[in-house]
This record gives sequence, structure tokens and C-alpha cells, in this order.
Amino acid sequence: MWYRDWYSAARGKAHRDHVHRLQDAVRDQGAAGAGLNDSPADSDSNAYRGRFAPSPTGPLHAGSLVAALASFLDARHHDGQWQLRIDDIDPPRAVAGSIDAITEALVAHGLVWDGPILYQSHSSSHYDRALDRLISSGWLFRCLCTRATLEANGYCGQNCQNQDISLATPHSLRVKVASERLAGFNDRFCGGQPAPAETALKDFIVKRRDGLYAYQLAAAIDDAKPHFTHIVRGADLLESTHRQRWLQQLLGLEQPAYAHVAVLLDPAGKKLSKQNGAPPLDNHQPEQNLRQCLQHLAQPAPPSSARRVPEMLDHATEHWSMRR
Repeated sequence: MWYRDWYSAARGKAHRDHVHRLQDAVRDQGAAGAGLNDSPADSDSNAYRGRFAPSPTGPLHAGSLVAALASFLDARHHDGQWQLRIDDIDPPRAVAGSIDAITEALVAHGLVWDGPILYQSHSSSHYDRALDRLISSGWLFRCLCTRATLEANGYCGQNCQNQDISLATPHSLRVKVASERLAGFNDRFCGGQPAPAETALKDFIVKRRDGLYAYQLAAAIDDAKPHFTHIVRGADLLESTHRQRWLQQLLGLEQPAYAHVAVLLDPAGKKLSKQNGAPPLDNHQPEQNLRQCLQHLAQPAPPSSARRVPEMLDHATEHWSMRR
């Protein structure tokens, strides 16, 4: 496959310099991230474009690799592009050295992305444009709530949308939800997803009290077509998809196809995550890591003759299937 030579070279001494050159190139390009109405260089609206979008909050772990591998294989199986986007819109949570650790782990496992690395922090002007549009259309309201005053599920608990809250007062921005306009969708892995019940989705934050953009807003904009046509990620984000699709609907953005794969659990039955102390990937055993992820994703095991990463990915790409 096309990535064999790249993978062989990248695992050598020159890998770190190569990754740094990629990072420098995208920084030099300025706002490389996809914006509200920008079109990708590939103007073919039918061409598959997928992505892996980690946050720079630490190294990848086995759960991260499951999501990365699933999105990579789905893209390659459909002869599509697979990009790497760093979701770096929450600086207080960023951990120094994370981007290098993420890219090194991906390369060690043969998951080589197309084009320059994208950064959500380059898209602030597009998020501001979206907020302006939502404000002018009457869908946003200022919210004074703190954690102590929120309703269950994080909804506004002080009827803030009916209060006259000045711009100078510390506040977050929340978007209203019209439950009767919510639509379900078909998840390529989990099947039909009905619209949330009337009481299940009332409002949610799109800009935080500290002035940072909320994940839901950034993901809704950056994951929409034509930037990406297919989003493959962990099932822990399935509920967020309803919020993001609602924002896409309000902003007139074309929605991508979504697929949510089963997440890895720790021995206590909790999602494997950095917050729960998940250990970083061991980049010295990529073959073992990939086999374990493929097993978790219910994919056919590569034959015993496939001993190297490129051979395993060749097999996995050819036999990839969105099983339920």
C-alpha cells in the first residue's frame, strides 16, 4: 500500500524532524483549519474525507487508538482522505509535548494522515461568525449559571433566557433547542438514532464563561461538509452528535455521515480515558496494539503471516466492515 515507504522511513531516526516539519508548515499557513464556509482543496463533494481529532491533553492510549484506527480504516477502505486535526481550543487542559506524542504514536502504528495537521485554534474567526449568526437569529442567550445552579444534565437553572443580562456581567452563551425541530439520524455503526425526547435536550453552552469556545460549537462547524464527509469516533460522543447536528441545522451546514464505535472500558467498567489514568500506548509493540484494537472492533484478525504493521493494515483495510 501507499504508506509502506513512508512508514518505514518514519520509524527511523528522521521521524521526529519530519513531524516537526509538518507542524511548522501548518503554522506557517496560518488559519489552516476548516471554517464555516471554506471549501477544502479537493472540490469533489462526493469524495470521502475523514479525520481523527484528538485533544492535546496527553499521549494517546488504547482507547484513542481504537477511534483512530476505526476512522483510518473506514477512510482507506473507501479510497478516501484521512486528516489529523488537533482540537486545541481548551488551553488550560493542554499538556506540553502532547502533539509530538500523538503524532509519534500514530506513525508508530502506521496511521499516516493526509496533508498538513489542522488546528482548531486557527478557526476562531469562523466560530465568531457562527455565534454572530446565532445571536442575530435569536437562538442564543446569556447565562449566569454556575455548576451550583444548573439543572440536571447541565441545563440552565435560573431561567436566564428571560432575564436582561448585560454584556459586562460574566456569563456563558447558550443555544436554545426547539425539541419539535430535532431530527434523528442513522448511525453507520449503531443504527437508527431517534431525536431526543422533549425533556432530554433543552439548551447547551456554545461559548464558555471564560471566553473559550465550547467543544460542541467547534466540532459542529469543523466536522460539517464539505470539510469532512464522514465522522468516525467513539460511542461516548453519540449524545453530543444530537447537539452538533442541531447547530449544523441552525447554521445551514451540511451534515456528515456519523459512525460511533464501541469504546474500550477499564476493569471497573469505566471508559478508558486519560482522566481515569489510562496508560499511554507502548509504541514499541504496535503490532500487538493493532491486533487488540481490531479484535475490539470485531474485525477479521490479520493472518499470522502479517507480522508487520503495513501488512496488518493492508489486510484490515481490505476487510474493513462497519459491523454492529
